[in-house]
Amino acid sequence: MGKLIGRFAIFGVAGAVVLLIIIALFSTQPEPQRASATPQPVAAFVEEARRETVALTVHSQGQARPRTQISLVPQVTGRITYVNPSFIEGGFFEAGETLVRIDDADYHLAVTRAAALVAQAQQGLIREQAEAELALSEWADLGEGQASALTLREPQLADARAQLASAQASLRAARLDLERTRVSAPFDGRVRVKSADLGQFVTAGTSLGEVFSTDTILVRLPLTDNDLGLLGIPIAYNAGPDSEGIPVRLTAVLAGAPREWHGFITRTESAIDPQTRVLYATAQVADPYGAAAATGAPLAVGLFVEAEIRGRDVQDAVVLPRAALRGENTVFVVNEGGTLDIRTVTVVTSSIDRLVVSSGVSGGEMIVISPIRGASTGMRLRSLDADGNVLPDYSATIENEAESDETSDTETDSSDGEAVASAG
Repeated sequence: MGKLIGRFAIFGVAGAVVLLIIIALFSTQPEPQRASATPQPVAAFVEEARRETVALTVHSQGQARPRTQISLVPQVTGRITYVNPSFIEGGFFEAGETLVRIDDADYHLAVTRAAALVAQAQQGLIREQAEAELALSEWADLGEGQASALTLREPQLADARAQLASAQASLRAARLDLERTRVSAPFDGRVRVKSADLGQFVTAGTSLGEVFSTDTILVRLPLTDNDLGLLGIPIAYNAGPDSEGIPVRLTAVLAGAPREWHGFITRTESAIDPQTRVLYATAQVADPYGAAAATGAPLAVGLFVEAEIRGRDVQDAVVLPRAALRGENTVFVVNEGGTLDIRTVTVVTSSIDRLVVSSGVSGGEMIVISPIRGASTGMRLRSLDADGNVLPDYSATIENEAESDETSDTETDSSDGEAVASAG
């Protein structure tokens, strides 16, 4: 029994010691400082909104195609006896230059036969004219009253004239067929496809190849309704003979190097595409293998190009960095004193580096261009310029710094007081 009481006494003393130690630890623990209820400012990069006159641009894309492209076909039948060395894929030719010649021996014979028929018809007409004059003279000497047309040989004379006209028409047709043995194109151009060669027998309408003109290249560019508004042109746009049209710059990477060509939008098509709901405009580039190839490369047919079209000018537009746009039409504005204001703007146009708005923001205001998590109106910000420098007028006060400054001022005052007391 005594041993049991001794054990309980030992446990009691040990528990009391532990309790005293815990009480001593809690009593000596420093009291935690009260946290500031005001949130600290969030650092954000800002940039000033600029007010200026902006020339709007519209970007599109399309494929270069020739203004004129035809299938080269003969109008007569025969064997090909001559092929121009330029009549080959990629070859250049001039307007009226002989590209293919068909055997013309039969057509020379046809011209000769037609010329003989003309001579016979002329002789027959001369004979009928003489007989008609003789009949008229005999009737004047022997006849009485009004002579009939048959008596004066008027029908025979008309038939002779008709025979001559028919023979002359046959001669012209034979000569025309002879000229058609020489196949050419009515424009300067290039050969796209060659499908016939020397010695081949062809019939009228057989395709000899495809050629296209090199005077003008067309690019068909799709435009949305918003694009038409930026350009400021009507749906039924046509530049007309007194205007070059709307300037357009075409670019592409060709042979590993960037190339560009300059042309004009001359017209829009007559209807909106029912599938894509866009309206196509036509850009023209003149002399694509000459003056337009000043950058070192022609605008080749079939090349896919990017287009930059000069639009209308917007007076007193507000220009912001592209990074300022949040969502579709929201930007963050920093007020003086460093508070955040969330604005809704009217976007006129945007690109990869800038944003043009017509309302919601004024020129000279500071716009946030860096991400902010949990943004809300009135949030306190610490504004930084592009170099990371703090903008005091657009930055909220940091509470810790203010308290630190007050504490240091108090400590300084206390030390000074103690020093004065000691000196006294």
